[in-house]
Amino acid sequence: MKKIVFILLSILVIQSGCKKFSEFQTDPNKSTIATPDLLLNAIIQNAFQSTTISAALACRQMVYTDASNVNQYYGWNRAGFDAYGSLRQVLKMEQAATAQSKPEYQPLAKFFRAWYFLQLTQTFGDVPYSSALKGDNGIGAPAYDKQEDIYLNILDDLNAANSLISTSTTAVQGDILYSGNMQQWKRAINALSLRVLMSLSLKEGKSKIDVKKRFADIVNNPTTYPLPAGNDDNVALKFYDLQGNRYPYFNNNDLQTADYMEESFVNLLKGLKDARLFSFADKAPKFAALPATDFNAYGGAKASAPVNENNARTVAGEVSKINPRFYNNPVNEQSIALGYPELQFILAEGVLRGWISGTASDYYEKGIRASMAFYKIDQAAIDSYVAQTAVKLSPTDGLRQVITQKYIAAFFNSGWQPFYEQRRTGFPVFDVSGAGMLNNNKIPKRWMYPESELQLNKDHVQAAVTSQYPEGDNINGVMWLIKP
Repeated sequence: MKKIVFILLSILVIQSGCKKFSEFQTDPNKSTIATPDLLLNAIIQNAFQSTTISAALACRQMVYTDASNVNQYYGWNRAGFDAYGSLRQVLKMEQAATAQSKPEYQPLAKFFRAWYFLQLTQTFGDVPYSSALKGDNGIGAPAYDKQEDIYLNILDDLNAANSLISTSTTAVQGDILYSGNMQQWKRAINALSLRVLMSLSLKEGKSKIDVKKRFADIVNNPTTYPLPAGNDDNVALKFYDLQGNRYPYFNNNDLQTADYMEESFVNLLKGLKDARLFSFADKAPKFAALPATDFNAYGGAKASAPVNENNARTVAGEVSKINPRFYNNPVNEQSIALGYPELQFILAEGVLRGWISGTASDYYEKGIRASMAFYKIDQAAIDSYVAQTAVKLSPTDGLRQVITQKYIAAFFNSGWQPFYEQRRTGFPVFDVSGAGMLNNNKIPKRWMYPESELQLNKDHVQAAVTSQYPEGDNINGVMWLIKP
C-alpha cells in the first residue's frame, strides 16, 4: 500500500513540474513582442548597405576575370521581388508603432516605403503597389500599378513624411543611422525627394507630376524642406569590427584575386588627375616601382573584352586591383546610400535644367569637394583639382560633367544609382565594343519580372508586360520613366 501511495505522489510531483517543450525554448531575457526600435535597426541595416560588386561591374568601374559575368557583359535576365519582404518589415514597424503609441516612427515608415518601392519600379517598371502587402486581406495576387502612379505616391509619401517631423518630434530609438536625430531624418527625406524628382527629368512637361514645380518648391523653401548640409548628413551605413557588422567585402576572396579596375574608369581619373584614384585602386604590378601618387602606376582592363584577353593583361601585370583597404579593413569606409555630394550634383543639374535659380558651378564644386573630403584627399590637392580647366564646369558641356562627377563619387557605394543615371542621361558612355559582350552589345534598360510572378500572379504580370513592353518581358524594354 505504501508503495502505491509513493508512486501516485511521485506522478503528481512530476506532472506539476512539467512544462511544455516550447517553454524551455523561450529566452526570458528577450522580448517576444515586435518593437519598432528593433525593427528599425534591422531595416536600416538592410536598406542602406549600398556597396555591391555587381553594380560596379555593370557601371564599368570594375571587371571580373575568372569567368564571363552577366553584370559586366550585360547578359542578366530576371531580378527578384525581395524588396517586398523588406516592405513587410516596414509595415510591421508601422503597426507596432501604432499599437504602442509611438507616432515618431510614422515618418520613417513612409520614408522606407518610398525607398523600397523606388527600387522596385526602377528595376522593373510597373509593379504591385496599391494592392501589395495585403495578403492578410485576401489579396494574394495583386494587380500592377502604372509606374507614373507609383512615382506620384512615392513623392506624396515623402512629402507627408517631411510634414510629420517637427522640432518637437520625439527621437526614435533603435536608430543606428542618426542616433534618433529627427531633423537629420527630415533632411534625408527631402534629399530623397530631389533624387526621385531628378530621375523624372525625361518626363518634365509630359506627366501629371509637375516635376519642375515640386523640385523648386523643395529647394526654395529651406525652412519647410531642410536639406543635408554636409557629409555628416549622409545616409550612410557605418561598419564595426564585430561579427555581422563588418564591411561587406572584408576578406572577400574574389575582390583579392579576381576583381580588377576597369580601363575606362581608370583612364577617366588619370585624365582628370583625380587623386581619388589612389584611394580606389592599388598600383599595377608592372609599375610597382613608381610612387603611389604617380598616375602612370595604374591601369585597368576593358570590361567588354573577352575574359581571356583580360586575363592576359592581368598576368602581364598591367591591371590594377582595387585598393587593399576594401578587403583588408573590417570597417573600411561607410556605405553611402544617399550622400551630400550626390545632392549637390542634383542641385547643379536642377540649375542647368532651369528648374531652380542659382549657380550650377557652385553646387557642382561643392559636390566634388565633399566627395574628395570623404576620401580624405588633402585640401591643397582638392583646390588644385577643381581649378583645372578640364574640371571646371563648362557652359556647353555641363550636364556631362555633373553626371560624370556624380559617377566618380559613387565608386563602390550608392548601389545601382550610377547605372540608373547613365540610363537616364547617357553619361558616362559605357563601353560595349569588345568581343566579350552579350545582349547584342546593348546596355540593358531593366530586369525581367521574377519567375515566381509567372507562377503565382500570371494574369497580372502578363497584363503589365503587354501594357508596357509590346516586344515582351525582356531586359531591353523601355519603361515609362525613360521614354523621351
